[in-house]
Amino acid sequence: MKRIAVFLLIALFACQFVFAGGKAESASGEKEIVIGVFEPQTGENGGGGFQEVLGIRYANKVYPTVTIGGETYKVRLVEADNKSDKTEAVTAAQSLISSGASVIIGSYGSGVSIAAGDIFLDNKVPAIGASCTNPQVTFGNDYYFRVCFLDPFQGTVMANYAWQEGAKKAAVITQLGDDYSSGLGNFFKRAFLELGGNVVSEQQFQTNTTDFKSILTNIKAAAPDVIFAPSSIATAPLIIKQARELGITAKIMAGDTWENSSIIENAGASAEGVVLSTFFDDADPATEEAAKFITGFKTYLVENKQPDIIPAVSALGYDAYLVALAAIEAANSTEGPAIRDALVKVSVEGVTGKIVFDENGDADKDLAFIKVIQNGQFKFLKTVSVL
Repeated sequence: MKRIAVFLLIALFACQFVFAGGKAESASGEKEIVIGVFEPQTGENGGGGFQEVLGIRYANKVYPTVTIGGETYKVRLVEADNKSDKTEAVTAAQSLISSGASVIIGSYGSGVSIAAGDIFLDNKVPAIGASCTNPQVTFGNDYYFRVCFLDPFQGTVMANYAWQEGAKKAAVITQLGDDYSSGLGNFFKRAFLELGGNVVSEQQFQTNTTDFKSILTNIKAAAPDVIFAPSSIATAPLIIKQARELGITAKIMAGDTWENSSIIENAGASAEGVVLSTFFDDADPATEEAAKFITGFKTYLVENKQPDIIPAVSALGYDAYLVALAAIEAANSTEGPAIRDALVKVSVEGVTGKIVFDENGDADKDLAFIKVIQNGQFKFLKTVSVL
């Protein structure tokens, strides 16, 4: 009984250091504020989610504190793995709320972001998405913001590129039940048709599919000029390799999720010529913050045994963290509603450009980067703006 009593006293003492709204004091007496990191580090999107996490962790290393009410607060990251799963996403979101997070960053993957949206809204804790591009993430949710462009824009960009390259017939491959894949595929189809193109084949596949030869055989029979296949990092090399094995010569294209070196490693020579859209290119830093980030983050990647190639989602994760700090300082508070109100008016010169939000909480961005895989590397082709 004495041991139990001592344990309870210790637990009670520890709890005295935690206050509502992510505000805390560490054992050393430092004031702290908690930022939640809501990302997949395992599951189908674990690879991309981890890249986003690295950007957030690096931002925390560069900017470890924030000023509130004239006092310095240490920023403590609390990470929750949503496992690339909509049910797990709800659990992860709830755990971050329980951790006392004042603001949350994430997630890679629109489906898990949408699934967790009501948790953040109901608890009045603002969330800042880094690369979740589906419009439904922020639509109707006053507590969800994001720093990336949206799928209607990205789909239009890729349709325009295909059309400008002479494509008249397109095939579209999407994943059933995946909000990112189905949404982006539909936006590409709509834009391509409006340009005068013809979508000659639409194919869908179930999650965890590994054999795509049946749907690719159907596509081959339709003889498209391009195949647009927005999907996960895990799925991409399978589609690419099997298409080439079947003798399909059409240009293969996708969205931002395909900017991952593991796709090149796993698809090998079959990946040559694949085209994708993305958010950032380190060859042309747009801001002073970008120039500083590129140098420092490459060193950070090497230190963490990662390739020294900067994924765009890492840059977006870094920017989401900068936006969170700016909103906290502008709110002069650790409370979620105050930070949310500050986010509406925030303006940040980030790595991916200037970030301000529209009435839906979406970043006002109109520029995408087109890249192609050449000689086993992602090569910048052009920037595209859709007005």
